Amino acid sequence: MIEVKHAIKSFDGRVVLKDISTVFETGKTNLIIGQSGSGKTVLMKSVVGIHRIDSGEICYDGRNITVMKRNDLNLLRREIGMLFQGAALFDSMTVLQNVMFPLEMFSSMTKEEMIERAKFCLDRVELSHALDLFPSEISGGMQKRAAIARAIVLNPKYLFCDEPNSGLDPKTSLLIDQLIQDITHEFNITTIVNTHDMNSVMEIGENIAFIYKGEKAWQGTKDEIFDTGCEQLEDFIFASNLFKQIKKAHHLFINK
Repeated sequence: MIEVKHAIKSFDGRVVLKDISTVFETGKTNLIIGQSGSGKTVLMKSVVGIHRIDSGEICYDGRNITVMKRNDLNLLRREIGMLFQGAALFDSMTVLQNVMFPLEMFSSMTKEEMIERAKFCLDRVELSHALDLFPSEISGGMQKRAAIARAIVLNPKYLFCDEPNSGLDPKTSLLIDQLIQDITHEFNITTIVNTHDMNSVMEIGENIAFIYKGEKAWQGTKDEIFDTGCEQLEDFIFASNLFKQIKKAHHLFINK
């Protein structure tokens, strides 16, 4: 579990995060959503520790990173897996070598143990057939799956995904969403996904924090999102006719 307590963050005198408190739960897909410029990316980067907040606390299972010394923070970061907006694979390395890279950097495994662990993770994302291929030889969806394998190869307790469906077609996006959720449940990870994809919200939104102008305007589940009473969230969600139709169908279903 990751707890954010009264987090405030500003840049050049402009407050971007305004006293945000929230909880990201273990074993669930926790989503941060909001319009561009809302502060959701700053929140995620603050939770990861890329940005240091001006005041407040960010606690990883009771460990407050805002007061940690550098060595302790570096140790904590070994418990974190990252899935970047672009897959961020190394072009000069094969898929297997890409997944092994964190093990070579941070583990004391033998070469044989590294290969075995990397192959296990690639098998989990159904890429066993692509071990010796280079990123340029596989599709965008396969690159994201390889990046997920790399993100979990160190068996992280915490997984951060920044716009994981960026640049993917709807079918592949659905597969990536389901893979992230399955891995979260299977390994009991605290997963945080930063996204503006409403399909992701409706598919895997087990705990959703909506950020509006630097404030947490609403938090709940995908099943609660149709009746939030939050005008800003409804404007964000139901901007398209499709989701207006989904809301109407939802109300018809529950009122039967």
